[in-house]
Amino acid sequence: MTSEQNKAIVRRLVEEPWKGDLSSYVGYDPSIPEPLRGPDGFKENVSTYRTAFSDARITVDDQIAEGDKVATRWTARGTHDGDLMDIAATGKQVEISGLTISRLANGKVIEGYVNWDTFGMMQQLGVVPELAHA
Repeated sequence: MTSEQNKAIVRRLVEEPWKGDLSSYVGYDPSIPEPLRGPDGFKENVSTYRTAFSDARITVDDQIAEGDKVATRWTARGTHDGDLMDIAATGKQVEISGLTISRLANGKVIEGYVNWDTFGMMQQLGVVPELAHA
């Protein structure tokens, strides 16, 4: 597969679940204790956030591809209108950024490493205090 084909596959994987199209994926995210395994693990993770942010959307901001790997910089936005892991809905808008490095084989993403601004999201929700400004 070409770099452009790989980037298109990853773009769909990053953006589509937030529109309701859940795909197969195995992912590693430091904000959760265990890797997401298979379609059910991925669907459960997406469902957790879609329940908490019913209007959640992810936009791909930039991608770089080389060989079987694609790096994707993305931005997520949504309104916290449902419970999120024992955090009651706040009605607050959040915007966070993240980076995903995906590995593909035979036209499918088989592995992904995600790093996103979990702490920033918690600050925007008012769950943790913002740092003092100098």
